[in-house]
Formats: sequence, structure tokens, C-alpha cells
Amino acid sequence: MPFGSRMPPRRGLHAPLLRIAVFCAASLRVGVLRTLALRTLALRALQIPRVRRTVLIVLFCGVAGVVFGAERAPSRSVDETGRTAQRKPAGLPLGEPDLPETRTTRQVAPGLTVTTIVRGTDPAASREIGTTARGPWRVGVLALDPRQSQIRLEAGFGRALAKTETTTGIVRAAGALAGVNASFFALGDSKKYPGDPVGLAIYRGQVLSQPSGQPYEIDFLMDSRTNKVVRMDRLRWSGTMRHRETGAQLRLEFVNHPPVVPAACAGQTDQTKCSQPGDVSLLTPEFTTRTPSGPGAELLLDAKNCVIRRSATRGVQLAAGQSSLQATGSRSAALLKVGKGCFTRTSVLMDSSGKRIPLNSGLFGVSGRYQLLEGGKAVVPGYTSSFFDRHPRTAVGVTPDGVLKLVTIDGRRTTSVGATLRECAEVLRALGLRDAVNLDGGGSTTMVVGGQAVNRPSGAEERKVSDALVLVRR
Repeated sequence: MPFGSRMPPRRGLHAPLLRIAVFCAASLRVGVLRTLALRTLALRALQIPRVRRTVLIVLFCGVAGVVFGAERAPSRSVDETGRTAQRKPAGLPLGEPDLPETRTTRQVAPGLTVTTIVRGTDPAASREIGTTARGPWRVGVLALDPRQSQIRLEAGFGRALAKTETTTGIVRAAGALAGVNASFFALGDSKKYPGDPVGLAIYRGQVLSQPSGQPYEIDFLMDSRTNKVVRMDRLRWSGTMRHRETGAQLRLEFVNHPPVVPAACAGQTDQTKCSQPGDVSLLTPEFTTRTPSGPGAELLLDAKNCVIRRSATRGVQLAAGQSSLQATGSRSAALLKVGKGCFTRTSVLMDSSGKRIPLNSGLFGVSGRYQLLEGGKAVVPGYTSSFFDRHPRTAVGVTPDGVLKLVTIDGRRTTSVGATLRECAEVLRALGLRDAVNLDGGGSTTMVVGGQAVNRPSGAEERKVSDALVLVRR
């Protein structure tokens, strides 16, 4: 046929071919460019015999299915039965890239899943746990999607904040579906009050432990009504007790921590004669039923913050609804001068910029050490203390679309070697988190689902802790 001449139309041929091409494109879910390529092939095929034309299109669809289908493999997801679907995600950035990795996901409740990731297969030599690039690693991930769930994230503690309880016990007592350990706490530093939080503790909008003020403390603040992260920040707090009649104000150093006797007055029974200022501390029934004893002064308050009794020493039994103001050093005299009457308590929480944070009934807060991710970037400081070495880790974070994830990495075992703080940050980023905080780890690291620990804590038995992050039904 001469160049430029028109080819006679072949009715009834091009429409079926175009339908086949469009079907291929739709079935492969390909983009516009690939669809145009298929249509071009179909139009060109009009110039060859029908059998060859059909064979070419079928072959093209088959090849495209292999190439593009592999490229667009479906994501791993959880179906209505709670079982995992197909795809193997990219491996965690732990150890050498050739390590085998398995992931098992199951649905705990609508919008809440638990995933176990095992990377590496061969047990590590005990002497190489801190350095091996072959693992193995065992990672647990609790993922809560607030858009699909009637579950809320809260913080909880055992019978008293000053005491300790296993994470399993705290989760069970809260009637929670799942949870992980949370704040750093006194542990062996206080025999009388081992659960004393070392940093912020907020429960239902009540500050039950003030931030430590240490530069490494990063607090995780959560609104359980919306399941939104309020802050991951170095928070500040101030508290006062103002006498309603006289207007006298007492500045609080602590909430639910024993006041410190000044070293220069340690041997003085009568602290009113001490020339050093000392502390004023508020003790609430959530902390303990008996207040710390020792030199100083104490006011016993009723549920309305009115004085019931004054004492020139410290240590009383708290009945339901009662609280206590304790003072040491020269501030003991100021406390005893108050006499009778009632107080108004003021508690102010601020972020690192000085902006005040409202204390509502849905607010919960726990303390961490170091932020791991901020805006999707690892922000682990480059320190070299043993704290940054491989240990069991617990962390909490949020994805860009608001999914909350509680993560544990088992450690100090030949079956899971743990993670440095930097490795932990990279794991969290690989899990899709944008912002994340490091919580208490080591022997405390525990994940509980359905009332049972689902990880392997590093100790001979599950460690008792101060508090936990718990997932409860609304």
C-alpha cells in the first residue's frame, strides 16, 4: 500500500481488541502509560491477521502480569478473621541484609493487631550478643488504628504508685486487651518505695509525679478520648498550695516523692530549727496509704484539702480521700504556721516552649528517656555510655496517619540479642513511625496480650514495674 494512503476499515475487529487491552490494564491495575501502550499494540495489531493479533495481546498481558504484578505485590494485611494476608514487607534494618525474616500478625480486636517479627535463625554465642550482625532478633508490635477501633490507650499502675507490679498484673487489673511496660522508676534505689516514678506520671488528668527536670527525660502525653498524641517533649511542671483564708502559698517541689532532708540538718529531729530550706511535697493516696516517716512536719488533709491534723514529725496513715503535705528543713516551720483552714491546689503543666497544657480527664502521661524519632528522622544523641548499648527495648510512637504502635525488642538472650538505642530508632522508622520515645527497657521490657506475656523478658521472671501503657475498650 502506497505511503500516505488510508487503510480500509475492518469493522468488528478493533473493538474486541481494545476491550482485551483495557481488560489487561484493569486486571493489572497499571497506570495511564501502560494502558496507552496496550492500546497502541491493539491498534497496530489491526494490520496483521486476527490469530496473530490475539496471540500477541495475550502474550503481552502475560508478560505484563509477571513484570508489573511482581512490582505491585499486595500489602500484608489482616482480614476479617484476623489472619494475615500475603506480602512480605522489607526487612528490618538489623544485622546483615541476607538474614531471613518472618512476620506473624493477628487481630486482637477491630483496629488492634499484634505482630511478631523474628529476624535471623541461628542463636548467638553468649559472648557476641552485644556485637553480632547475625542476630537473632525478636520484635513485638502492637498497632492501634484509632479510625477503625473502639479501643483507647491509657496508662495504668498497680495497687499503689509507690509499689511495683508486673506488666501482666497491671494489664489484667485494668481489664485491658494488651499493654507494655512504660516509665522509668526507682527500682533498687528505694526499698520502701520501689515503684516511685523517676519522672512524669499523669493519670486521668492528675499529675501524680512531676517531671524530673533531667535533660534526657522525654515525656509521652496521650489524650485517651481521641487516641491522639498530645506531646512528646521535655515537659515542665509547677505546683502550689494556697491557703484560702490567709493567701499564704507553699510551692511544691514534689508530688508523691519523699521530701529530702537537707544534708546540713540530717541529724536534727526538730527541722524547724534548720537553716536550710528543704522541700515541700504533696502525698496522695494513689502513691501509698502510709506517708514517708522521718524528721520534718506534716499536715493531714481531707478530700477538700482542709487541714485535719498538724504534726512536727512525718508519717501518717491515709484514709480514703485523704492526702498529706510534708516539709523538711526550714520550710517545716512555714508549714506548721499555716494552722487550720483549707488549701487550693494549683498544678500547671507546660511544654518545652512554655505553652500550658490543659489537664483534662482524658490525659495520661508516662516518662521516657530520649526521643528516638522526630518527624521521621532518628534523633538519638551520640553518647557512648552503656545505656546506649544493646539491651531489651520498649518504645511508643505514632505513624504519619495517626496509628499508635507499642514496640518491644527482646534482648540479653542468645535467641534475641536486643538493640542499641540507634538500632531501635531505625527499627521504629522501618515500622513506619514518624515520632517515637524510648521507654524503660532492660529487664522491664514486657508485652502482654490477652492477659499473657507474649515476649521473653530478659530476667528469670517478669520484672515488677511502676506503670504500663494499656489498651482498653471504650
